Amino acid sequence: MAFKEYPVRVGSMLFTQVDPARGKEVEYNRWYERDHFYAGCMIGPWLFAGRRWVATRDLKDLRFPSDTPVLPEIDAGSYVAVYWLLDGRYDEHVEWATEQVNWLYANGRGFQDRTHALTAMYFTASRWYRDDDPIPLELALDHEQFAGMVAIVVQREDGVEQDRLDAWFDENLPSFLAGSPVANVSSWTPAPLLDSAPSFVPRDPEAGRRAMVLAFLEEDPRTDWERFRTWAKEIDGSGLGRVVLCEPWIPTIVGTDTYTDQLW
Repeated sequence: MAFKEYPVRVGSMLFTQVDPARGKEVEYNRWYERDHFYAGCMIGPWLFAGRRWVATRDLKDLRFPSDTPVLPEIDAGSYVAVYWLLDGRYDEHVEWATEQVNWLYANGRGFQDRTHALTAMYFTASRWYRDDDPIPLELALDHEQFAGMVAIVVQREDGVEQDRLDAWFDENLPSFLAGSPVANVSSWTPAPLLDSAPSFVPRDPEAGRRAMVLAFLEEDPRTDWERFRTWAKEIDGSGLGRVVLCEPWIPTIVGTDTYTDQLW
């Protein structure tokens, strides 16, 4: 059957990468999974999908480059939660989310023993698929067969707009995807951070030049990590931008504390 796009379209996302304090791993995991994942995000208007991912110590060791300007340290951030927002509804959701998070913290439902490494909102720019009839991006966070996700931050060169970078991806991604476990790739541009955003969310003065690229994999990213190192070198050689962060993730196992003892 031919691939068809449907009216439900992801227009923006929340990407939030966080570390629990050492010794608080289980407590943090349960608070986030059993309360904040829902109360801070999923019950909000126009947010229709979410998923948590984890980086164990060996996955953190695969991150590059070591001198990344995106994170305070290359191994910062043990968990990431990714959420999809319906296209055209960004402003409505963010207004609710800002009020909701402030209310939760004011009513004792925050978690102080955590540090945000990278938290930002993004707008969709482009998407690419390996297969002719793929799992659409809208289902990527719910598709249980996706065993890994890779987040790549590309810092564009001065004067390079996102459409030029995406045009380069149009030309070069097919060879990267062919025969690989990578089912889809999407690019995202950062949304401006509101002044009313919580103070614990990091401010990034270079955010406007950085594109987030997400790749969803049907295999554990450790099985073919060299593919991403090679791909990053090709991006760096394009003259359009350079990879300032490449990091692999695997899904958390919902309802369990699996991996909480493997973060450090």
